Amino acid sequence: MPATRSPVHAHGTPVLTVGEAHAALARALRDVAAAPAGAVERIPLAAAAGRVLAADLPSPIDVPAHDNAAMDGFAFDGRALGPGAALELDVAGVLHAGPPWRGTLGIGCCLRIMTGAVMPEGADTVVPLELAQPLAQDAGGTPSRILVPAGVVARGNHRRRRGEDLAAGGTALAAGRWLRPADIGLAASLGLTALDLRPRLRVALLSTGDELAAPGAPRAPGQVYDSNRHALGAALARMPVEVIDLGLRPDRPGELEAALRDAAACADVVLTTGGVSAGDADHVRDVLARLGEVAFWKVAIRPGRPFAFGPLHGVPRAAAGPAVLFALPGNPVAALVAFLVFVREPLLALAGTAAPPRPAWRLPCAEPIAKRPGRTEYLRACYERTVDGLWAVRPLAQQGAGMLSSLCAADVLVVLEHGRGAVAAGEPVEVWPLADLL
Repeated sequence: MPATRSPVHAHGTPVLTVGEAHAALARALRDVAAAPAGAVERIPLAAAAGRVLAADLPSPIDVPAHDNAAMDGFAFDGRALGPGAALELDVAGVLHAGPPWRGTLGIGCCLRIMTGAVMPEGADTVVPLELAQPLAQDAGGTPSRILVPAGVVARGNHRRRRGEDLAAGGTALAAGRWLRPADIGLAASLGLTALDLRPRLRVALLSTGDELAAPGAPRAPGQVYDSNRHALGAALARMPVEVIDLGLRPDRPGELEAALRDAAACADVVLTTGGVSAGDADHVRDVLARLGEVAFWKVAIRPGRPFAFGPLHGVPRAAAGPAVLFALPGNPVAALVAFLVFVREPLLALAGTAAPPRPAWRLPCAEPIAKRPGRTEYLRACYERTVDGLWAVRPLAQQGAGMLSSLCAADVLVVLEHGRGAVAAGEPVEVWPLADLL
């Protein structure tokens, strides 16, 4: 792993800032490709949401396919409009969305037209229904002659042009797009039934520790139920990856090594929790040293200080290149925060897509926060209204790394930068809305 000039922990482990950790991850992953170049899966449209587009998607048709009315009104030839003069028009008929009008409109005539209907030949302008004044009606009460008041419409108004959304042959969706519901709708509007997608990144997920019990199983004295694997699995389920759940594994060296070999053989990424703190048994480091080039870091962050990362060169794989290990801390909140800060964006890059911009706002803090420079802190907080009716954030009282209930109660993470000191009440702080991330 790349060397760093960061301070060294008492146990010999380098201490990185959050920025240094991001840079080291980016350097290490620069040449890692989880899927072979050009790998493509043809997937039905109904199963394509949440997947990553393998190549640019050209539009096979113009969208819209014809000039059409942008709103309900009356379609006519805009050349008849005169500066500062009203216009009287005879209504030749009614046109709904669907088959086009048969015939050509002449000067002085118009069609009652509905939104989306094909503009009739000879018409290029629509006057909205509410702006046209009826001058005469037929026996059924439909206007047979209207007045277009002066100045309410200009030639070409309220008409959608053929191909103004997408021109045939133009790029409808770009390669690497993480497909959302609107993208699926767009593909369907082009008449497509399947898309060429990248193979899903395979992520093997396991929890380590003799102190863990599976939910639903009896707990031995001193054991706690494993929450990390389920929380991280749920976070991964919202991403364009395939999750391989390998369950719980004990701290015994032989079983740990076998579990990691199994994970690296079947997945592109191995994601573990626990076993990376300075107090862990030496066999954890020994096992990882045999399997690959794994570095143990201490990151100047709260919560989530211990972290390990690296390629598992020592495990043969059918796919090109080694699997990559991300080893997160065992405390539940620390594991989720470390996932958000260090793992989510690299996983998206390995999956072939760019992470969407992380929503980061600045809001005033409702109370002072004690902090010393030297680490980045992520505090759970909730929105609240100030007396002026504006929004502020208030950190929750419980900030322990194992207190999942406070993360459930939080609306945002307050991000206090590495060099920042104490925060005064009313001072703005950066916040990450959790609904967009977890």
